[in-house]
Amino acid sequence: METTLKTKITVKEICDGFVYNDLEGKGLFGLSGKLTIQPEYQRNYIYADGGGKMEADVIESVLKGYPLGLIYFNKVSENNLEVLDGQQRITSLGRFVTDKFAVKDEDGNEQYFSGMAKDKKEKILETELLIYECEGLESEIKKWFETINIKGVPLKPQELLNAIYSGPFVTLGKEEFSNSQNANIQKWSAYIKGSANRQDFWERALDWVSKGEIDKYMSAHRNEINIKEVKTYFNSVLDWIESVFTEAQNEMCGLEWGRLYEAYHTKPYNPAKVSAEVQKLYGDFFVKEKKGIFEFILGGSKETKLLIVLSNFY
Repeated sequence: METTLKTKITVKEICDGFVYNDLEGKGLFGLSGKLTIQPEYQRNYIYADGGGKMEADVIESVLKGYPLGLIYFNKVSENNLEVLDGQQRITSLGRFVTDKFAVKDEDGNEQYFSGMAKDKKEKILETELLIYECEGLESEIKKWFETINIKGVPLKPQELLNAIYSGPFVTLGKEEFSNSQNANIQKWSAYIKGSANRQDFWERALDWVSKGEIDKYMSAHRNEINIKEVKTYFNSVLDWIESVFTEAQNEMCGLEWGRLYEAYHTKPYNPAKVSAEVQKLYGDFFVKEKKGIFEFILGGSKETKLLIVLSNFY
């Protein structure tokens, strides 16, 4: 893989033609359309999470003259580049100069880019970035992406797998399960911990359908142009949970529902009796591990019961 250091590209040039997709939560293009900011192997934009402190820190660093660190571009062709590392910082810059968020000034007042003093605007726009343009085979680029990671906010395993197996299958999966505007997220969150931006729902859907063999499954399906099997299995698990347990309890979130579905979904259940049993166990003084209630009701062993009941002997 060959690399070339560029030291004269400014924030103004990077943000020329910047497009941000609010629905998907990602920066799309920069450098007058020449730069793809978030290629499919990249993680979602997460600097706006948690109140936006991280994206505000990017802008404050530029205003104070602090270096933003190295940025890496992958040279796809003579006229096309894509961000290999640095898309969070670039998206933050683009979002700010297009008035997507504000930062606090010295007096604690919220300021959008359009309302800033001229000298501050110029300082931001004329800041030069340190950029390496990389050129090589796909396997080399993906390996380098995995190696450099993202400093400060490490890539999660599913984000790395998305990079390794990028293609139409991952693109469709992210559109469905990594879209923070998906109306189903509230329902999913009752049973699955995490967020769309960090690929948690996509990871869980793949984990369930692959029986824990996510890597192999993604490799086998990388070039497929639909995710029907993943969606069907995912929805089957959730529909089964809601058919057995008519009320969602906080302790249900994060359980191994894929495993429980495989073990018990062929058994018949009376939802009314299940609900009554759940309430009875919740009210039992000796039940200390409430997360174990649900597997016990589904048909757990005596060992499962021991996990949820604290014996009088202890």
